[in-house]
Amino acid sequence: MDADAFFASCEQAIHPELRGKPVITGKERGIVAAASYEAKARGVKRGMGYFDVKKVCPEAIIVPSDYETYSLFSVRMFEILRRFSPDLEEYSIDEAFVDLTGLRRSFHCSYGELASQIQETVEKELGITVSIGVSLSKVLAKIGSKHDKPHGLTIIPGKEIHLYLDKLPVEKLWGIGPNTSAFLNKLGIRTALELAGKDEEFIQRHLSKPFQEIWCELNGMSVYPVVTESKSSYQSISKTKTFTPPSTDESFVFAQLSKNLENACIKARRHNLAAKRLILFLRKKDFRDIGIELKLNRPTAYPSELFEAAREGFRQIYQQGIPYRLTGVVLSGLMPESRVQFTLFDDTTKIEKMAKVYDSIDKLSSRFGKHTVQHASSLPTKLQVQHEGKRQDIPERKTALFSGENRRQRLGLPMLYIKV
Repeated sequence: MDADAFFASCEQAIHPELRGKPVITGKERGIVAAASYEAKARGVKRGMGYFDVKKVCPEAIIVPSDYETYSLFSVRMFEILRRFSPDLEEYSIDEAFVDLTGLRRSFHCSYGELASQIQETVEKELGITVSIGVSLSKVLAKIGSKHDKPHGLTIIPGKEIHLYLDKLPVEKLWGIGPNTSAFLNKLGIRTALELAGKDEEFIQRHLSKPFQEIWCELNGMSVYPVVTESKSSYQSISKTKTFTPPSTDESFVFAQLSKNLENACIKARRHNLAAKRLILFLRKKDFRDIGIELKLNRPTAYPSELFEAAREGFRQIYQQGIPYRLTGVVLSGLMPESRVQFTLFDDTTKIEKMAKVYDSIDKLSSRFGKHTVQHASSLPTKLQVQHEGKRQDIPERKTALFSGENRRQRLGLPMLYIKV
């Protein structure tokens, strides 16, 4: 199941006067974050600047992104799906895989009719539309969900698989990137059907295991299970932040980087992980990136142990007088915190005290909101709004608060505005 133009659809659901109009989210960033199908029909594409948007769609309605509300819609959408099946994989904020195997008897209908009930329930209760693909494997189901958007329902039975793979370019397949598609093209494989039609010996000789699995899925053999557990293991954790206008203020740019580092460490501690390496990168006004990878003395998820390395890395990549628009941090080489070994040179008493400090900080954040306690190096981010000028508009949900709500703590309710 794949929600249609999810962010823009959420805006249209809580603002009924926007339905049927070209709606664009991302006003605070200056580029298109998401566009409704009405906007897409007029040539608006994700990532376009608003100057270009106004050229192709002068009547476009541009609103600031309200990620809090979008998350609430996502949670409720997945709750609806769990009414139909407990086997649900939350693939992204607006996509999910649902295992319907064996449920025809419980619901007294076919799998196609069951998918239609899901579709109708989501639209009735949330006011947004979704597209659904039903088939024998996750890859085929995903192909089906993209086949007839928006509000499409595509059923791909085993005997009709070839009809949906015939004209589908191999680069459009889930799990196949540009390098693999270029390699497949050199082998004479340009469509999904040509890939599925190769014999097993050919596939094993030319392709590695992940692409052998895709071949199986294309042929109706389910290899990828529906993973119902929440993700708790990560190879890396990344956090980025865009700000406008681009800044040449060194302390402000480092503060944005510092806040990213704190956010990445918060997530690592939540999953009891520690990082062996730290990657820093900056994006210039012209969208060119510069970065550096640093190896840490010992695996950690405590910012206070990382700031010295972060400052040194920042000095190496930061250029005076150059305007920057984004900072990013990646914690890589993650391992379970329980497996971190102390060396003879580690001050274990200091590390244990630091662990207690961050445990208290995490508890305060859980109770009063993230960054209730913040490192001093991140504080300059509070002296300037993330997006100044005309783009500093914030969603109405953050300005129209219910009684008892504050800037950091709010009820899990999207604000619905109805003109009377």
